[in-house]
Amino acid sequence: MARNGASGNRAVIIGLGRFGGSLALELARQHTDVLAIDTSAKLVDKYAEDVTHAVVADSTDEDALKQLGVHQFRRAVCAIGADLEASILTTSLLADFGIPNIWAKALSRQHARILERVGAHHVVLPEHDMGERVAHLVMGRMLDYIEFEDDYAMVKTVAPAEAVGRPLAESELRSKYGITVVSIKRRGEGFTYATADTVVRRGDLLIVAGKATDTERFAELT
Repeated sequence: MARNGASGNRAVIIGLGRFGGSLALELARQHTDVLAIDTSAKLVDKYAEDVTHAVVADSTDEDALKQLGVHQFRRAVCAIGADLEASILTTSLLADFGIPNIWAKALSRQHARILERVGAHHVVLPEHDMGERVAHLVMGRMLDYIEFEDDYAMVKTVAPAEAVGRPLAESELRSKYGITVVSIKRRGEGFTYATADTVVRRGDLLIVAGKATDTERFAELT
C-alpha cells in the first residue's frame, strides 16, 4: 500500500476505469494520499497496492461515502464511466458534502452541462490516457491545460520561485525547460503579453507554451 501523503495533500477518486485508474496512479506517484472507490472488487484489487486506500463501495450511497470520510476531503474526482445515472448522483452527493474542488468526467458535452448543474466545479472530457495530465490540474499544479496537435500544449500555472524577482530573459526558462512564457497576469490585473524584460512577481499567473511533456515538467515546479 502506498505511503500516506502530507496533511491536506489528498484526493478521493471514484471510478477506477482507464481514466480514473490512470489518474489515481499518477496522484499516488506524486505522493498524494489517494482514496480510490469503485463498485468492482476486481478493479479495487488492481489498484490496492498502488494507492493509499482502495475500497469497494456504492458511490451513490450517501451513508457509505460518509463512512469512508469522503465528505472530509477537499478534492474529489468522479471518474465514473458509462453509468450516467451513477455519475450524476455521485457528483451531486459530492456537491452536497460541500467539497470545494470537484472534478467530474463527462462522456459528452450534454453530460458535462448536467454535471456542472449538479455541482461539479471542473468537468473533463478525457480522451485516451489523460489521467496523468489531469492529475496536475486536480492538485493545483496547473490551473488550466489545453493540448493541441503534435504534442503541443498551453498551460496556466503559478510562477515558480526560481522565476520570481527577475526578468524572463535572465531566468532563462526557455533554455532550461523548453517552454515559452506567452502571457502573465498579476493580482487585480488582466493578462498581458510577456516580454524578455517582464519581471515576474510572486503569485503571478503564467501562460506557457511548448511540448506537452515540457509544460507539465514546468508546472511541477510550482
